[in-house]
Amino acid sequence: MYIFETCLHLRQHAALKLPTLPKTLVGVISQETFERSRAYNIDKSNLRFVKQFVTIIIDSATLLFGVLPKLWKVKSGDIVESTGLDAENEIYQTLAFLACVMYWSQIKNLPFSLYSTFVIEERHGFNEQTFWLFIRDMLKGMTLAIVLGPPIVAATILIVQKGGPYLAIYLWGFIFVLSLFMMTIFPVLVPPLYNMLTPLPQGELRTKIETLASSQNFPSKKLFVVDGSTWSTHSNAYLFGFSKNKCIALFDTLIQQCTNEEIVAVIAHELGHWKLNHKIYSFVGVQASRVRMGFVSSHWKLDLMILILLLFGGYTLVKNSNDLFMSFGFDTQPVLIEFILFQYTILPVQHLVSFDLNLVTQAFEFQADAFAKKLGYAKPLRDALVKLQVRNLSEMNTDPWYSVYHYSHPTLVERLAALDEPHNKAD
Repeated sequence: MYIFETCLHLRQHAALKLPTLPKTLVGVISQETFERSRAYNIDKSNLRFVKQFVTIIIDSATLLFGVLPKLWKVKSGDIVESTGLDAENEIYQTLAFLACVMYWSQIKNLPFSLYSTFVIEERHGFNEQTFWLFIRDMLKGMTLAIVLGPPIVAATILIVQKGGPYLAIYLWGFIFVLSLFMMTIFPVLVPPLYNMLTPLPQGELRTKIETLASSQNFPSKKLFVVDGSTWSTHSNAYLFGFSKNKCIALFDTLIQQCTNEEIVAVIAHELGHWKLNHKIYSFVGVQASRVRMGFVSSHWKLDLMILILLLFGGYTLVKNSNDLFMSFGFDTQPVLIEFILFQYTILPVQHLVSFDLNLVTQAFEFQADAFAKKLGYAKPLRDALVKLQVRNLSEMNTDPWYSVYHYSHPTLVERLAALDEPHNKAD
């Protein structure tokens, strides 16, 4: 997979170096903006090459030198014993093991995160974070993992230990319930930990958004402004909440960068996702709790839920394979290690699923754009897309193989072409 994805990145890197704009964007994007976008994305591409190379070297060394078995048998056991707890308890040892993994992961990724934020983003005028704000957010993320992780891990281990012949169904049901939490309560509780949400002031923009939401019977209870400018000048907008208590959130950077009509068009796009039940597909397909920048949310497919059930079924077939554990240096079969090793064995399948989901979400984006167009927002949405592309210095030239494999959204060229068609691509 590393070789395959590196080939795709090389193709994309070559596309980023092209000296001219795509024909569709000539006269729409200035040459100065194009040059800035090239420089920014080439910098990000270079960092991605380095990070992927370092990651594959570290991961390979981890497997070659048996780091995981040693970490499980020695380090995690010592941690549990030092706390006075039962070192033979699998749940305690698993939590200690995960703490070590989380600590190592932070160390491994920290140099790249720091370079990305304080060198690349700073160089190109996006970063607004201070070092201490960066550290604070990192510590908040670790704290959330410490709070939410143990009960999820403990429940998973108990299900595997007690599941018997219906293990796959029990695991599937647990993930289904967990995804419901991640899609409803989690988005309401977590954003305020990182961002300050203040009510959108009364005025023309609020009135237009409320009128639009009301016309589509969207049960909006609150309109918020998010202090995104504290971290970056990138823009975003999203819907959150559940049942009849939904909210609309606009980053302050979006308000600064777009006209009222363009912002309403962005909201019309978001309402398209809601109206067309993309969020329901997201739930049924088990949304993996991710947030995308660029006034979109992730959408998943019905067959993913079926696939997850099949994967859990496959897991139950290999979980008791002594040869698999011994080949990785383990002389015991802890539940967490079963999942880790199983994940290694199905990595190509995971990439195929990711590719499939990207195709689905790209179709959803066309549908949401078409929905906004039907409401009469084709031109302001078009202007907003161009403006956000410029403000965010997004890629102007993209390799078709790379974009279809990696992107969850159509390129700007594709979206503008669809909006300019008499009958939308999504229709």
